[in-house]
Amino acid sequence: MPVVFRYKGYRFFFYSNEGMPREPLHVHVRRGKAVAKFWLEPEPAVAEAYAMTGAELHELLDVAVEHRGEIERFWNEYFGS
Repeated sequence: MPVVFRYKGYRFFFYSNEGMPREPLHVHVRRGKAVAKFWLEPEPAVAEAYAMTGAELHELLDVAVEHRGEIERFWNEYFGS
């Protein structure tokens, strides 16, 4: 599970096997038992979340969007896209 970056104790990562065919660009976030998945394509959105408040989700989605370029580069390098 490659970690792209960390923010306030949250790990932003993706799984090595993101399905076949691969899902659109997205990132998973985890801190303890709190987890979420954020779509970055076609539009930024919360895909799913557990044990996170609305405020956390809003902040983390904003962080994912701010780091979209970094996430996309890491994704493309890892998956060879």
